[in-house]
Amino acid sequence: MAGEPQDDCLFCKVVAGQIPATIVRETDTTVAFRDINPQAPTHVLVIPKAHHKDAAALAAAAPEVAADLLREAQAVADQEHLESHRIVFNTGSGAGQTVWHAHAHVLGGRGLHWPPG
Repeated sequence: MAGEPQDDCLFCKVVAGQIPATIVRETDTTVAFRDINPQAPTHVLVIPKAHHKDAAALAAAAPEVAADLLREAQAVADQEHLESHRIVFNTGSGAGQTVWHAHAHVLGGRGLHWPPG
């Protein structure tokens, strides 16, 4: 069920402290941690603590948490002293989503060219 922890979800296990992560920020509704396979010098994932399968589901079910997630993405960029950065939401397997828990990638520390993929 949306919002409830899922036993088979990697990010739910990070939230629960069952899987270690390098946490860089945490709020009542979000956790931000370093990606274990970084695609830029700074690559931090920001996730809601509540389980939602993707960004679209999060926005529909809990828009206030979606807003928290975006605020925290900017707070990560500020904390990491990024002059410019990219926030990416992959939604669906065709877009590269591999963990079915909503999350934003905060990428920076190098030039990020367009188009991205």
